[in-house]
Amino acid sequence: MLTVTDEVRDALASGLPVVALESTIISHGMPYPQNVEMARTVEGIVRDGGAVPATIAVLHGRPTIGLSADDLELLASDESVIKVSLRDLPYVVSRGLHGATTVASTMRLAALAGISVFVTGGLGGVHRGAETSYDVSADLTELSTTSVAVVCAGVKSILDIGLTLEKLETLGVPVLGYGTDEFPSFFSRSSGFAAPMRVDSPAEVAALMRAKWDLGLAGGVVVANPIPAESEIPAGEIGAIIDRALADMDSLGITGKDATPYLLGRIVEISDGASLTANIALVEHNARLGAAIAREHVALTPSS
Repeated sequence: MLTVTDEVRDALASGLPVVALESTIISHGMPYPQNVEMARTVEGIVRDGGAVPATIAVLHGRPTIGLSADDLELLASDESVIKVSLRDLPYVVSRGLHGATTVASTMRLAALAGISVFVTGGLGGVHRGAETSYDVSADLTELSTTSVAVVCAGVKSILDIGLTLEKLETLGVPVLGYGTDEFPSFFSRSSGFAAPMRVDSPAEVAALMRAKWDLGLAGGVVVANPIPAESEIPAGEIGAIIDRALADMDSLGITGKDATPYLLGRIVEISDGASLTANIALVEHNARLGAAIAREHVALTPSS
């Protein structure tokens, strides 16, 4: 069922570090052509970090692990590409469609391919107003079942961060603040919420991954890596922008899977592009850390 490039297959067979990358950020998270430029840059950062990049998507109904330059261009520019979370995978596969994978579906496909480290921008989570809308991302339940470490800049700032952290605790998912005691909030280094655990090196992350899975505790690990200080948008500033975007979304009646792409696009507009610059910076920052964690994890993994 999976289409895996020779490079990724050979790397996994040889016990070399591989880093999974999602594709929704390309198709639904950034405008063209910045999206495809970001995708190529991030793959280059992973390579420079000593790991093999494996961007994941569904192409012509085939879950695909590792993409060509033409594949990245298609995902970045073709408006027919569907946003694919876990529930959508059977539909897109059975109909032979193109799909850009979210955190949840990328995690599942990465695990099926044998990849243990995944880099993204921000996690999905509990949406604001979830007490009435029940809008909770499938990313969280997937983290409770699929054994992949997810390097991110926290959860997306448009979400209810406190409730998201509570849900992750309930699901038994370790949440690590990388080099910080405070949980980051995507565009900002601060959120007002403590990081449940702190680690300060890729080796510490890899050791925790190995300990968790050796204990028979299935499920993922969240590595919350704050955006670089020089690239962040202060929490107060981005908070006002997000509130305005949320009000605009509510007035248009946008809900469900369309909410996050709309909000991210609207935030880019309101911030005059500052949020896009920050988004690219944090993804690149996460890619560097993800490659280092993958190297350390491979070093701890017994050869078969």
